[in-house]
Amino acid sequence: MENLLNVEHLTTVFRTYDGEVTAVNDVSFHVKKGEILGLVGESGCGKSVTSLSIMGLLPRKNSKIKSGSIVFDGKELTTLHRKGYDELRGNSLAMIFQEPMTSLNPVFTIENQLREVIRNHDRSISKQECRKRILEVLNKVGIPGAENVMKQYPHQLSGGMRQRIMISMALINHSKLLIADEPTTALDVTIQAQILQLLKMLAKEEEMSIILITHDLSVVAEVCDRVQVMYCGRFVEAASREEFFHNPQHPYSKGLLKCIPEIGMSDSELYHIPGNVMHPADDKGGCSFAPRCSQASEHCFGEVAPMREISPGHFVRCWLYDDEKETKTSEGKEETYVSAGNEGPESPLSDEK
Repeated sequence: MENLLNVEHLTTVFRTYDGEVTAVNDVSFHVKKGEILGLVGESGCGKSVTSLSIMGLLPRKNSKIKSGSIVFDGKELTTLHRKGYDELRGNSLAMIFQEPMTSLNPVFTIENQLREVIRNHDRSISKQECRKRILEVLNKVGIPGAENVMKQYPHQLSGGMRQRIMISMALINHSKLLIADEPTTALDVTIQAQILQLLKMLAKEEEMSIILITHDLSVVAEVCDRVQVMYCGRFVEAASREEFFHNPQHPYSKGLLKCIPEIGMSDSELYHIPGNVMHPADDKGGCSFAPRCSQASEHCFGEVAPMREISPGHFVRCWLYDDEKETKTSEGKEETYVSAGNEGPESPLSDEK
């Protein structure tokens, strides 16, 4: 299946009083047409900054894409001017945010806001055609009484209804890629399930690709085709949904899955990953997860492991699961670093990414 989005070696930085801080560090991934990709990780890991980099919505005063490539539907986005991005956003490229109330204008009706999305990209369309398309898309996302809802203001709708309006904005111009930044966090469990089913339906029927950003692994298990685990601005694991849940390899991925509570479990049995996510400014090199990892070795603190394919379609950034050895020469003495639990013939460890 053809890739709709290709991100290669993306690095995004912020300028602060303490100097330049790297929020997204050499990130590479792809999204196929009609695929739902889940970006998983704790708060502060760089998931939202990655999405804002793709959308061209980074704050201009203190941030920039330092290096890398973002190719969407054959177009290189990192070199686009503002006008080029304006033509893409709301048309073939769309995003919905965690709290839809902050994304909808409180002083305009739903019909006015949806009409604006259409007319921004097609000035020739008539008011009647706009109204017809709005009714069609509102019915498609399961909004009852669409004709009445069109006349209402955002504050008159529930959280689930507002989120459906945001999804309608992505559909109304037949977007090819939808980035959903934790779209169900502010919703109750019943509405969350409805929104997730809606996203699955859209991916299948509209052939819309979706990047779903979340820290809720149950959401990933419900709708995603593939999973990318992010930690401190880097991807540490990438696999299919089935492979990720049945055979996680990175210690961070295992920790996340171990944190999921089970029915009947007492408070004392709840697991948590020790420590906190490192601030990007405190990154001095090496694996960012090493200070929290019980399996970390001296090698982990000194050098970042490359992403390696340990099985078809399953990639991990960790020295523990490298079945090769690295030979280094220091002051004329050869030192060999061997990953834990590895056996087999010795061979030099490649540093190529």
